[in-house]
Amino acid sequence: MVSKNAIKLLSEKEMTSILEENIRLQKLVEKQEFVLSKKDNLLSEKDNLLSEHALQIQLKNERIAWLERMIFGQKTERFITALQGQLTLPFEVNQNEVVQEIETQQAQKELKAVADTKTHPGRQALPTHLEVRETIIEPEGDLSEMTYIGDEVTEELEVEPAKYYIHRIIRRKYAPKSGEGSFMIAQLPERVLNKGIAGAGIITQSIIDKYVDHLPIFRQLQRFARDGISIKEATVHHWVQRGIQKLEILYDYLWQQQVRCGYLQVDETTIKVLESEKKNAAHLGYYWVYNNPVGNIPMFKYEKGRSGVFPTQQLKDFKGFLQTDGYAGYHQLAQKQHITHLCCWAHARREFEKALPNDKSRAQIALTWIQQLYQIEADIQTLNADQKKEQRLQKTLPIANAFFKWVAQQKQSVLPKSQIAKAINYSIERYDSLLAFLYNGDLKIDNNSVENSIRPIAIGRKNYLFTKTHESAQRAAIIYTFMAICKKHKINPHEWLKSTLLKIETTSIADLKSLLPQNFLPNPL
Repeated sequence: MVSKNAIKLLSEKEMTSILEENIRLQKLVEKQEFVLSKKDNLLSEKDNLLSEHALQIQLKNERIAWLERMIFGQKTERFITALQGQLTLPFEVNQNEVVQEIETQQAQKELKAVADTKTHPGRQALPTHLEVRETIIEPEGDLSEMTYIGDEVTEELEVEPAKYYIHRIIRRKYAPKSGEGSFMIAQLPERVLNKGIAGAGIITQSIIDKYVDHLPIFRQLQRFARDGISIKEATVHHWVQRGIQKLEILYDYLWQQQVRCGYLQVDETTIKVLESEKKNAAHLGYYWVYNNPVGNIPMFKYEKGRSGVFPTQQLKDFKGFLQTDGYAGYHQLAQKQHITHLCCWAHARREFEKALPNDKSRAQIALTWIQQLYQIEADIQTLNADQKKEQRLQKTLPIANAFFKWVAQQKQSVLPKSQIAKAINYSIERYDSLLAFLYNGDLKIDNNSVENSIRPIAIGRKNYLFTKTHESAQRAAIIYTFMAICKKHKINPHEWLKSTLLKIETTSIADLKSLLPQNFLPNPL
């Protein structure tokens, strides 16, 4: 028989085993729960990453859509003929068919021309200041029994290609009949290059060709060659260089006026320079444009970089209103005590245009607000400065305040990294600077006039691609300045430049103002 103690001992062992098993199972359950928890965390992180990636994809798609909207016109589509059924080229052409087709097309064009003349509003009047060369044509046949009763006049605009000629200056010399004393000779007129073969006209044309019409010098040489004139490329470069150097004193004089005008707009654009510290790589320099929008005076200065140090140094003595885009490089300059910083509403509008693919409804509302501001500017364009300020305070300020109240409300309900959020933050962060144009009626709502001055440089870059040295880049800045002023004031750049090159050495510093393009008076015809 088994004793009671043995039964009791067996029960305790069983109990211990059961407890150990329960502890093991509990640990297993806890381990499984930990694994499941870690798995949930991983899944949650994966979901977050997927969401982040989805947002990045959305932003990139919005950017792509924006860039596509900026492309003018429809994209060219390629037509690829299928291999099966591909047509063969007609190596032998039926001339009779060609003649018949051309005759048919010509008849259709003549019918269309007759129809167009019936609805034509009339010929554009020809300029009255141009020289008129008459050609009189008598009827063929016997006119002895005819009476002249009048003329049938037809006028057309014509042109003669540039004509090169040699300007021979002959100065007569006289000696005293007595044989005593010095001889007399007429003074040589002022020349751009005293010992060169180029006259003022040819130097002017080379500069205008390159910097206004964007014709590189090697193409100018081709034009010389067509007329049988052999000129070395280095020679034409020398003409251009010396011609621009003559203008340096006038450029420095203008800059001293510019920094004292009290209101400037600033922007920048790139230019490649072959002179570089990097091997086999061009240096990326910058043209900084300082525009006086009241006087329509844009000035270009070349700098080696885009750092805010450059405009800060150039405008260290400037006092007044300074208008720029949102580039951070202007921040230090904008914080100066004697400067009131203005931002550009066109750039704020641009940010909302970028947001159209992201949040069309909000972006359109914002663009509608901004359009109202521009409509007011269009309506008050002919008013004087005091009247503009009064109208802006009455009409513009309430709309601007409503706009900023709206964007502040919308900020709470948009995704922080979305394009619409960037647009909203761009405006909110520049609240004071965007409203600063209300201080004075002469101030502009945007920076567009300075941006328009930069466009010729972009065209020039596509033609001559780069400049050789930093010095040549600054010389280009000088001529870009004066050509831009000529354009703003509707002055013929060739007439102004030739006249100025011939006068500048004999003009005193006190009279330099009279040589500036905005003060140029063309010779009457």
